[in-house]
Amino acid sequence: MKILILCTGNSCRSQMAHGFLQSFDSNIEVFSAGTQPAKQVNAKAVQVMQEVGIDISHHTPKNVTQYLKETWDYVITVCGGANETCPAFLGTVKTRLHIGFEDPSESIGDEEFIMSEFRRIRDEIKKKFKDFIIV
Repeated sequence: MKILILCTGNSCRSQMAHGFLQSFDSNIEVFSAGTQPAKQVNAKAVQVMQEVGIDISHHTPKNVTQYLKETWDYVITVCGGANETCPAFLGTVKTRLHIGFEDPSESIGDEEFIMSEFRRIRDEIKKKFKDFIIV
C-alpha cells in the first residue's frame, strides 16, 4: 500500500501521521508533503513523537508537486487548507480521504499548555490512523 499524507506546511500533523503509519506496518510505503512546505519539521512535533518512541527528526518537509505524477492507493489530507488547495494529481489516486486535525502549532498559552495540545493532537492522529489501517 502506498500512502501520501498532505498538510499545508508538512511540518507537524502530516509528519506525525507519517511516523505513526510507518510504525504500524513497515510494509506500507508512506510519504508526506505540503502545499506550502515549511523549512523544517516542527521541533515540538519531533519531541512529542519521541515521547512515544517514534523518531521523525530525520524527516524534511517536501512539496506536493514532486508527487503529482505518481500512483497512490491513498492521498489523505490532514488539514482543511490542504484539503481545499490540494492540486490535481496526474497519476492514479485510488482513494482520496480527509482526516482533519486542529493545528497544535497555532496553540496559544504557556509552554505546558502548548505541549499538552501537541500531545492531544498526536494521540488523536495515532487513534484515527490506527483505525484507518485496521479498516
